Amino acid sequence: MADKRDYYEVLGIDKSASEADIKKAFRQSAKKYHPDLHPGDKEAEAKFKEVNEAYEVLSDPEKKARYDQFGHAGVDPNFGAGGPGGSPFGQDIDLGDIFNSVFGGFGGFGGSRRANPNAPRRGTDVETNVFVSFEDAAKGTKTQVKYKNISTCPECKGTGAEKGTSPKTCTACNGSGRVTINQRTPFGVVQTQRTCDACHGQGKIVEKPCRHCDGKGRVRKSKTIDVTIPAGIDTGQILNVTGHGNSGINGGPAGDLRVHVTVRPHSLFERRGDDVWCDMPITFAQATLGDEVTVPTLDGKVKYSIHEGTQPNDVFKLKGKGIPHLNGRGRGDQFVRVTVEIPKSLNTKQKNLIKELQKNTTDKNYQKRKTFMDKLKDLF
Repeated sequence: MADKRDYYEVLGIDKSASEADIKKAFRQSAKKYHPDLHPGDKEAEAKFKEVNEAYEVLSDPEKKARYDQFGHAGVDPNFGAGGPGGSPFGQDIDLGDIFNSVFGGFGGFGGSRRANPNAPRRGTDVETNVFVSFEDAAKGTKTQVKYKNISTCPECKGTGAEKGTSPKTCTACNGSGRVTINQRTPFGVVQTQRTCDACHGQGKIVEKPCRHCDGKGRVRKSKTIDVTIPAGIDTGQILNVTGHGNSGINGGPAGDLRVHVTVRPHSLFERRGDDVWCDMPITFAQATLGDEVTVPTLDGKVKYSIHEGTQPNDVFKLKGKGIPHLNGRGRGDQFVRVTVEIPKSLNTKQKNLIKELQKNTTDKNYQKRKTFMDKLKDLF
């Protein structure tokens, strides 16, 4: 008996646990070790049986009382004969079937045992990518998107049967996709249901499979459709095209096509939210004296007056020249950062003019230099 774990320990609860606590712990543990999540894992299978075994006892008030008083011997006179993880009743009982018959399964492990195999089911979604230019993302456009999806077979119209024939109702399960099995257990006769082996849960049998789709009823196709790119879209956003995903089953609706958008970078512009930024070089003379310059925007070139004494990295704003707000009104602004370019490779005459300019200017003409020199005097 020392090899068999305490049932409360198996479910991770204490003896004061309520009926609801026991059931909750059982569901959590059963999900954790369910064979569908661990195919071929013998250890997980053994733990799943151990969890079922613990619940079989602790969920029954009479058996729980005997277990609390006498331990394993109180509920299993043949304890030890079956080995760890075996049936506590020494009989060949499928605990998984008992589990399903009591709770009807749970999401992710087959669903309801009463599910209609011929009920319409929605098709799954399909993912694809599209690349658009900076300008097209800002202004909106139409573009073609190529993708692959699973469509209803045009030959058999989704039945899976050769043209001119049709699937037959499975006689083993009468079209339900499930068969009922009676098992004798210490609780009496337990009625369980399993997937029909004859039709594999489909409820129908295709005697002559369609050669075009190998009896699957659906085929993979390459498609191209026109997609509208709305103005203001950005990288990482997704366009949902309804009804262009994989086709449904048993007449169910098709899934959707989800188009992931990537915007190509621009040589001049940078996007920040719905604002556009760009760097614009100007000459030393333009920065000093001021000038009217030509600025590129998404709407074309515009004129802007640079004020006298413009400094490097000064920023000016062009209101309403940014990106349109997605699915809304208005748009962002454009910000232009000024870079002052210092001339190179001057000839002698040009250098002399610069020297003359330097002689005729003082620190008051250079505010940052004046402030720096004042701080330097204070320091020393």
